[in-house]
Amino acid sequence: MAKNGKAKLHPTKHPLNANLRGSMVELLQKHLGTAIDITYQTKQAHWNVKGMNFIAVHKLFDELHETTEDYVDNIAERLTALGGQAHGTVQASSENTVLDPYPLDLVKSEDHLKRLADSYAKWSSELIKGIEEASEAGDDLTEDLLTEVGRGIDESLYFLESHFQSA
Repeated sequence: MAKNGKAKLHPTKHPLNANLRGSMVELLQKHLGTAIDITYQTKQAHWNVKGMNFIAVHKLFDELHETTEDYVDNIAERLTALGGQAHGTVQASSENTVLDPYPLDLVKSEDHLKRLADSYAKWSSELIKGIEEASEAGDDLTEDLLTEVGRGIDESLYFLESHFQSA
């Protein structure tokens, strides 16, 4: 970020104007940080889960981790296509994420499932806001990307919550 809080952009022939690209880069930095955070929250759960249905939940967390890694790459590449500089380190992600820190002492599968569901739900809510922001700004491609990520996050939330929902 530049000193004025606006994203510094690399020269590009991208057709969107610089102000719009700068605001979308800022929006995407937040979602990149969140994507990296949720990727490793999910891996933290994968590594440390214990209890009933261990193998099924262990494998689910690994699948969710792989899915969110794709979101990281897609968001970072859109951000850089707009002329931005992706801030994808763990330190940068911790500054940009919208998620609460993941507890390091969780063990039981139900606790991990519920805590991850909280994170996925929170990001889903932020994605909806981001979709609206990109739409209002007229950046159809960023809107489409965030919509695609949002669909996946909502599906993952369904997978997580289905473990503890009942009729």
